[in-house]
Amino acid sequence: MSLDTVVEDIRDEARARAEEIRDEADAEAEEILAEAKDDAEDIREQREQEVERTIEQEREQKLSSAKLEAKQSRLEAKRDILQDVRSDVEASIADLDDGREELTRALLDAAAEEFDEDDDVAVYGRADDQDLLESILEEYDGFEYAGEYDCLGGVVAESEQSRVRVKNTFDSILEEVWEDNLREISEQLFEDQ
Repeated sequence: MSLDTVVEDIRDEARARAEEIRDEADAEAEEILAEAKDDAEDIREQREQEVERTIEQEREQKLSSAKLEAKQSRLEAKRDILQDVRSDVEASIADLDDGREELTRALLDAAAEEFDEDDDVAVYGRADDQDLLESILEEYDGFEYAGEYDCLGGVVAESEQSRVRVKNTFDSILEEVWEDNLREISEQLFEDQ
């Protein structure tokens, strides 16, 4: 064997070994690249799921917020309607002519029961009812019209001797009736909802 042949064999062997190393490196690079692609795909899928969860959470929050706003708007509208109805009732009571004297007498009679016979009782009422009250009070001993009271009608009676004050106004009766019947009033007004 000649030296040239030995050199050529070594070269062939080196080339084969280099080719083998290159093939191994290419295979390893492909494997690393495949793993990287798999990792990237997993990361992308995770990110997509996170984004979808975030979008769903935001959608739910906005939907809940919109529902709450709508509910608050409905409640506010109902309160406004109830206030309008109450204002209309108050206006009707303030303008009441038929039965005003009878109601005022009944309220004064109820108030009078709270006082002793010898008490001096000051009676207050709506300014527009002054003549009516003075005329009714002529029938009551010790009772005297004492001035106006800001109300829809009725009487406020008080006596310094017994330290009693009775508020029998249309307003106080309306307040009691309104509170006792608010649920039914609401149900009748808003039964379709």
